[in-house]
Amino acid sequence: MELIRKRFDKIKSFFQPEGITKRWMTNTLLVTAVILAIILAISVYAVASYYRTYASNVLFSYANDSVTTFFSPYLDGTEESFQEKSMEFVENFTDKSKVEVMVIDRHGRVAVSSSGFAVEETMKSMDDVTDAMESKTGISSWAGFNENGEHVMSVAMVFPTSDGNFKGAVRFVTSLSSIDSQIYGFVAIVFLIYIIALAFVMVSGSFFIKTIVVPVRKINDATKEFTQGNFDVRIELAGNEKDEINELAESVNNMLNEVSATDKIKNDFITTVSHELRTPLTAIKGWGEMLRELGPDDIELAKRGTEIIISESERLSQLVEELLNFSRIQNGTLSLRLEKIDVLAELDETIFVFKERSKRDGIELTYSAPELPAPMMADPNRIKQVFVNILDNAFKYTESGGMVSVEAYISEGDLIIQVLDTGCGIAQEDLPNVKMKFFKANLQVRGSGIGLAVVDELIKMHNGTLDIQSKLGIGTTVTIALPVEVVEVQNEDSLINEIIGEDISDV
Repeated sequence: MELIRKRFDKIKSFFQPEGITKRWMTNTLLVTAVILAIILAISVYAVASYYRTYASNVLFSYANDSVTTFFSPYLDGTEESFQEKSMEFVENFTDKSKVEVMVIDRHGRVAVSSSGFAVEETMKSMDDVTDAMESKTGISSWAGFNENGEHVMSVAMVFPTSDGNFKGAVRFVTSLSSIDSQIYGFVAIVFLIYIIALAFVMVSGSFFIKTIVVPVRKINDATKEFTQGNFDVRIELAGNEKDEINELAESVNNMLNEVSATDKIKNDFITTVSHELRTPLTAIKGWGEMLRELGPDDIELAKRGTEIIISESERLSQLVEELLNFSRIQNGTLSLRLEKIDVLAELDETIFVFKERSKRDGIELTYSAPELPAPMMADPNRIKQVFVNILDNAFKYTESGGMVSVEAYISEGDLIIQVLDTGCGIAQEDLPNVKMKFFKANLQVRGSGIGLAVVDELIKMHNGTLDIQSKLGIGTTVTIALPVEVVEVQNEDSLINEIIGEDISDV
């Protein structure tokens, strides 16, 4: 029953098409049918005209000057002599089997007919004779149906006279039945070809349309499933051909993969941010409740609790700032407050802050930088944010006993800053994604996963570049390149004055 229902649905869909198939049926197929019908009509008309013109020319060839010459001596004679000459003309006519010859006398009656039967028809009922009388050439043709319903064609030629009176005529009549049969046969063949051509167009067109409609329907169904939450659905490619449909399916699959990956990253981000918020909030709430219960003698414990609350509040502030920066980047509202700064001075301050952390975490911090300044137009707060984020990541992913090395040097007009750590490293398959929003290669380490995305955008806004190289289990090297002004140092005091805008001799 299910098989029968499917077959019925296919037949129904063929005769009641929808969508692209319906559009093709009503547009392309209709136009094709009309064009073929016009070609059919023109072909039939041309063939019919050819045959009938040919028959008319044959009949006109019989009505020539020799006929007039043959009858001229007897037009003014007796009726008996005209009758005898008419019988002689009919007997000598060679195509009596194909063409009926009638000789009409001066009274408008058929004097002799090659059919051998008496003809009751008179000149008044012979339109071709009447038209020939009015014609300047004295010859006229006619086609139609006789009294027996037979389709015939006739050519009449009246005998010329000097007094203008009717002296007689010769009429040649032939049946068009054989010609009509040939025309009908041609029409049948052309109509059969028309049906076959139309059927071929329908079948080939339907097959072609199905090769488009079925894959598009699969793509549509897959996207519907995807929007309903099935993120594992993918589109099966039809064969290995690189046509537009397969390219579309491949593009949609790539889009689904990207959206799935983004959704996973988003979920991980939500989980991470929730954890990042919960941990300091729990600590703040716990120590707040404890401080409320402490007595006046628990000064040291109260001091420790206050420091923890301040520290966790700073973590919350940093997380909120990262989210705000990311939101500004997404909305295109992140702006820079540019001023001339010494980038190395900002790096020095950042290194100084992290020295205490290196001692606390048991991580060796080394720093190497040229003594020359590196001036550039930049936002000092954003530049420092970049350095803090990069160093914070290096310390987060490096265990106690490890090392973080910072080296800065100027090369071809760029300040190159390399931050190398001996931490856990990043897997090669994760390396292309580390600068993506919400991505975290290691979910065990605290962080929102948007820090590097913000850093990358800030560096780009300063016309710089950020490159990350890493090996799993060995460590990571982050390279920052910022365009700076190259200054030749001749007088150290004057150069520093130029950078910081002060005269150090007054200090």
